[in-house]
Amino acid sequence: MMTRRMMVMLIVVGVIFAGFFGWQTLKSVMIAKFMASRASTPQTVSTAVASVEPWQPSLKSVGTLRAAKGTDISPQLAGVVADIPFKSDDDVKAGDLLVQLADADDVAQLNALKASAELARLTYERNRELVKKGNVSQSALDSATASYRSATAQVAQQQALVDKKRIVAPFDGRVGIRLVDVGQYLSAGTKVTTLQALDPIYIDFTVPQQSIRLIAVGQNVGVTTDAFPGVTFGGKITAIDAKVDPETRNVAVRAELANHDRKLLPGMFASINILIGEPQQVLTLPQTAITYNPYGETVFLVKKGEPDASGKPTLIAAQKFVTVGETRGDQVTILSGVGPGDTVVSSGQLKIKNGTPLAINNSVQLPNDPAPTPQDQ
Repeated sequence: MMTRRMMVMLIVVGVIFAGFFGWQTLKSVMIAKFMASRASTPQTVSTAVASVEPWQPSLKSVGTLRAAKGTDISPQLAGVVADIPFKSDDDVKAGDLLVQLADADDVAQLNALKASAELARLTYERNRELVKKGNVSQSALDSATASYRSATAQVAQQQALVDKKRIVAPFDGRVGIRLVDVGQYLSAGTKVTTLQALDPIYIDFTVPQQSIRLIAVGQNVGVTTDAFPGVTFGGKITAIDAKVDPETRNVAVRAELANHDRKLLPGMFASINILIGEPQQVLTLPQTAITYNPYGETVFLVKKGEPDASGKPTLIAAQKFVTVGETRGDQVTILSGVGPGDTVVSSGQLKIKNGTPLAINNSVQLPNDPAPTPQDQ
């Protein structure tokens, strides 16, 4: 009885294990058939053709505009504003009066010192003549000379004080918004307005140290700013800094731009494009066609496959390594791996692999613009 029961138990266990492993085998076969049928289904992708296009090598950067001359106008001495001859946004010349501080007391003191200086001068000249006749001692002449020089120095000192009450433009330029009013008391250093020389105007930017060899004084640059979309302002590099910043490994560069219509203002953010060579003919693809991997960049070429059951030609994906170069807008240069006229997959790479059948749908194309601009949608 025990032997019979043991045999029955072993048979039941064997049936259970056989059923389990049979199910697993059947499931694997069904999955393999499903995957095989799925793999044979053409995957819809869009494509692009590798083409040779003119390419202007350039170096791009961003920078800030600054005036050729610029300063904030403020008094050296405290005082009450007596007159403000300029208006906001006026063009002024060097020496034009911008602000006059009340100086009546200072002018009165100046006139008194001038009178004292004139008396000292007369005394000095009289004693000088009398010394020649022997009627006055040399010590009296020396005292008169010292008094005259002291009085003259006091006049010059007071004159400088009066002059500091007149705030004039130090150079030709355009004044900004007036920040003070007549009758207002100003402390020394209070900002009255800003004065900026706007033509020409500078732009300061940086380039990485590995690009120093590509730039030189006199090189042409193109400057764009979002304040004037579609407008490029031309200029030339005028200075390259004498050292590289040890923290960023960048070197500072300055370019000068003509600004006759005063459109560009100091403080504006701008993009710089530096032309660094002659135009070249290069092979390009949309950047979306490139798959970037840690082991290298690849593309999927569109190749002819075996005819299907009905004899129709088919297309398949063929993955290939490529060497990419510089980028420009939506485009990238191809140095090797693809030839002119080759068709590559430009979108849909995530759902294909080497040998996947393809269905081409180019009704919607991804951007391939060498100079894209933001568009309002």
